[in-house]
Amino acid sequence: MKFATVVFPGTNCEMDCYYVVKEVLGEDVDYVWHTQSDLSDYHCIILPGGFSYGDYLRTGAIAKLSPIMEAVRKEAEKGKLVIGICNGFQILVEAGLLPGALLKNTNLRFLCKFVHLRVENNRTPFTHLYREGEVLRMPIAHFEGRFFAPPDVLKSIEDNKQVVLRYCDPEGNLSDEANPNGSMNFIAGIVNGKGNVLGLMPHPERCSEQILSSADGFRIFKSMAEWAKTNL
Repeated sequence: MKFATVVFPGTNCEMDCYYVVKEVLGEDVDYVWHTQSDLSDYHCIILPGGFSYGDYLRTGAIAKLSPIMEAVRKEAEKGKLVIGICNGFQILVEAGLLPGALLKNTNLRFLCKFVHLRVENNRTPFTHLYREGEVLRMPIAHFEGRFFAPPDVLKSIEDNKQVVLRYCDPEGNLSDEANPNGSMNFIAGIVNGKGNVLGLMPHPERCSEQILSSADGFRIFKSMAEWAKTNL
């Protein structure tokens, strides 16, 4: 079982993801440069955060054209696990692997802080080690993370239980005050229709050890590894 951490020009969270998988989770992982076109050796593919291609045009708009993205699409179609974190989420949306769009935060400011998240769906390969309704604490760091979708798409996402994480207060209540970027329906993370592609704006790799003041992100990587060993 092996992870790939994809690196685009401007990616800056690849080392954090690599460290968590290699040193904390104890699984094999490689860096994979964006010009490569084959990911068939990997079971779990990570698109880390950062500023791919300097966020020119739109966040993720140029990265979606990199050769590696066709390989990501191909492995996702096979059922392999793909996770996009922050800029990785933006790339997956631009590439059409996840629905919706990620717009500028409502306050038009870059946000970098810890937030609370409620687990909405623990029946995915990424969240099966969490409890449904469990409240997590993870950091965010983005300017364009406000989830948006047209009404029919949003209804489909909700009806199909594709919302995995919502912003909430420490007690798990949903409120505008606890929604840092103004996302529709408080959405912080979603999966595709098959459930094997996850995008989320919070950074689980930055909270996978208690020394970082929260280890709530670690079970995302552990969930992926356990699921992949059993199902891939």
